[in-house]
Amino acid sequence: MTTPRVVAVCASQVHAFSKDSQPAIRLLAGLGVEGDAHQGVTVQHRSRVAVDPAQPNLRQVHLVHAELFDELAAAGFEIGPGAIGENVTTAGIDLLDLPRGTRLHLGETAEIEVTGLRNPCIQIDRFRKGLMAAVLGRDAEGQLVRKAGIMAIVIAGGIVRPGDAVVVTLPPPPHQRLERV
Repeated sequence: MTTPRVVAVCASQVHAFSKDSQPAIRLLAGLGVEGDAHQGVTVQHRSRVAVDPAQPNLRQVHLVHAELFDELAAAGFEIGPGAIGENVTTAGIDLLDLPRGTRLHLGETAEIEVTGLRNPCIQIDRFRKGLMAAVLGRDAEGQLVRKAGIMAIVIAGGIVRPGDAVVVTLPPPPHQRLERV
């Protein structure tokens, strides 16, 4: 098994679907990625702001597992880090199977807490036709599986770079499955 690590880090100052690769990003406790359009204590995603701008921002950091890109490539989609809007691309961690409340330690000091699953929206098909179906699936019981990554809040700030180790700390049981946030 691959040692859990950061593959890429991305950010965008504007509300665009994709984010640009960076040599490093700075996570700010309670806020998110410094300089990113989704940084804030309250929700910053435009569709959620329209519903209730005062709700807490449970989507400060978006993570995607690089293994998804391999799966998408096999389905004919050439997608790279940042293309589907994530801030942190990881390898060696099954992000989708982490329970809510899992802590991820990134680099030397940054720590984030997993809040839930990204719910892909119509923008994903506008980016690449058919991509929505490729990032949704069904498990053995027929339940919907959202594969477009997970969301987290920043607990402790710090610099995160490609190549940084990721240390996973599970919350105490009973573990709660991730739901869309």
